[in-house]
Amino acid sequence: MSMALVPARRHTDPSERVAHAGLALLVALLLLFLAAPLGAILKQALEDASGRFVGLANFIAYARTPALLDSLHNSLWVSALVTAITLPLAFAFAYALQRSRMRCKPLFRGITLLPLLAPSLLSAISLIYWFGNQGLLKDAMQATGIAQIYGAPGIVLAECFAVFPHALMILITALSAADGRLYEAAEAMGTKTWRRFCTITLPGAKYGLISAALVSFTLVMTDFGIPKVIGGNFNVLATDVFKLVIGQQDFQRGAVVALLLLAPAVLTFGVDRLIASKQTAMLTARALPYRPKASAWRDGLATGYCALVAALVLAMIAMAVFASFASFWPYNLSPTLKHYTMGLVDAEVGEAFVNSLKMAAGTALFGTALVFIGAYLLEKTQGADPLRSAARLLAMLPMAVPGLVLGLGYIFFFNAPTNPLGGLYHSMALLTLCTIVHFYTTGHLTAVTALKALDAEFEAVSASLKVPFWVTFRRVTLPICSPALVDIARYFFINAMTTISAVVFLYSPETKVAAIAILNLDEAGEMGAAAACAVLITAASSLAMLAFMGLAWMVDRKTQAWRH
Repeated sequence: MSMALVPARRHTDPSERVAHAGLALLVALLLLFLAAPLGAILKQALEDASGRFVGLANFIAYARTPALLDSLHNSLWVSALVTAITLPLAFAFAYALQRSRMRCKPLFRGITLLPLLAPSLLSAISLIYWFGNQGLLKDAMQATGIAQIYGAPGIVLAECFAVFPHALMILITALSAADGRLYEAAEAMGTKTWRRFCTITLPGAKYGLISAALVSFTLVMTDFGIPKVIGGNFNVLATDVFKLVIGQQDFQRGAVVALLLLAPAVLTFGVDRLIASKQTAMLTARALPYRPKASAWRDGLATGYCALVAALVLAMIAMAVFASFASFWPYNLSPTLKHYTMGLVDAEVGEAFVNSLKMAAGTALFGTALVFIGAYLLEKTQGADPLRSAARLLAMLPMAVPGLVLGLGYIFFFNAPTNPLGGLYHSMALLTLCTIVHFYTTGHLTAVTALKALDAEFEAVSASLKVPFWVTFRRVTLPICSPALVDIARYFFINAMTTISAVVFLYSPETKVAAIAILNLDEAGEMGAAAACAVLITAASSLAMLAFMGLAWMVDRKTQAWRH
């Protein structure tokens, strides 16, 4: 009588159990601080004020409200117009940087990235000082046929300033991958410059152009700060959410508008994933780097264009700085520190500024740790496939969730009377957690990219020697990936200093941050103090950027000598 062979049961290594527990904890945290707040928004949208399920009644009521539909229309056409303006401007700038031999490229690129270090409100404040009712160039603007800067004109101009560096970074990357052999062949065949541009350059950069357009559209669609400061009576979806929830306490219609804001972001995310899956490599193993040849007229034109754009960026920032020191705009422009004194002391912006530094430091420290450990558990451990799939999905989801929507979800979820975590509401801990979740995806992708560059042999050898994965993580992975850790921490810190939409619903008088203080000062009519606060945030972000650059140099010198 033969006996069937029964496969021996595989015993899970203790280190694997620890890794699986870590993955389970990561999934639980993302479910709690990301999925649950989004579910709370959907629940509010499907219920009435008494908590009774009403299905699509709130959506139907919204569709029958002309004022709210006007806001949807305004958001769509303004976002489309900003994208149509920004995309060719950013592409021309990126083309000048990548495909010309002009001088001062690092200087021009650095200047155009400065808006990333400033709150988006800074551009709105500067435009008011340039073209507002008492602006320096008010008459020149009216001569163009624009009656006033408040409303759609101001939103469009300010959003172009804020969105430009985001589109530029994507397009620089898209234009950096070029096979020089294609251009050499086209030149040998006598193909004219314009035809080479249309048949080689544009097709090679099309995925970058699509991504930049999607990112620009979504950023404008979901931005709250700029329409709040310079929008006047021109309503958009982002300001409608704030008015419905904070002003009218209409949580149901606020949830409906939040879902409308979520829709374009999700659509953008899906389209971006689709085009990324279809993108083919522009550089093969046999490719030759493209090196542009010197051309006096082209390089001169590129230098002039980049100088003009850089001058406009500096003019926006310089106006905010100048106005923050002006004694009494526009009648007495002599320099004074009274706006800084009034903001930091009288208006208690100093406390808010300290809160911003605390939130940014906490976001950088805990966000970097969570992101990198989570990415390591996903990429460098084995088993628990369902947990692994759930963690990957949840790690990518924040990219598709606007900060305003996430903050609203935190109100509905953490302010619920039945939630045992309600004690976190209005706390600095919750503001920090919300900011980490808001910017989680970019940090996660950075960590994954760094980890994928490491050979899997490190973990294989460690496992064969019975070395726990956390020892390999501490002794091998962390030192090698330390530059990526600095990049992630810098990204978290800078964005935490400048964000508004993610925390505008969550602060209390004790936990108010500096970016929110700018809104309060603007509402109080203290525009000079608001400009001073925006300048302080920009200065702090710039100093932090320099500090992180110094830290990166030290880390590179201490842990990356083997690369050289």
